[in-house]
Amino acid sequence: MTSKSKAEGRFGKQDFRYLAEEDVYICPAGERLTYHFTNEENGLVLRRYWTTACQSCAIKHDCTTGKQRRITRWEHEHVLEAVQRRLDLHPEKMRQRRETVEHPFGTLKARMGATHFLMKTLPRVAAEMALHVLAYNLTRVTNILGIQPLVAAMRA
Repeated sequence: MTSKSKAEGRFGKQDFRYLAEEDVYICPAGERLTYHFTNEENGLVLRRYWTTACQSCAIKHDCTTGKQRRITRWEHEHVLEAVQRRLDLHPEKMRQRRETVEHPFGTLKARMGATHFLMKTLPRVAAEMALHVLAYNLTRVTNILGIQPLVAAMRA
């Protein structure tokens, strides 16, 4: 997701460096955005960072149109950063994952009629999808093990 600021050529969050040991962000101008408060939005615990140095910053116009640039950090963002680091080190892993999961979803879509869910509302659609996945998994087990071992396993 690209923010409006980034789309208009201003610095994005990725242009700010997070220092975990100090719990601060360093902006492109070298200023420290310190932690100020935590709040909860849509079930996510978010930490807010900013600096008061923006008013006198020479590159403020490249950063924000407001009084100060604020950065929001999710409480579990370190997990996303670790995943991104691993992905940057091994980009072929994402291609392998896509190749691995595309076939099951293509098969499920074809079995569903490739058009839409029959149910309406999220809980019903989730139940319908769960049944499709269960049927797919049972078909896979049957194809891999055969009927007799599957029936024997269900009886045990």
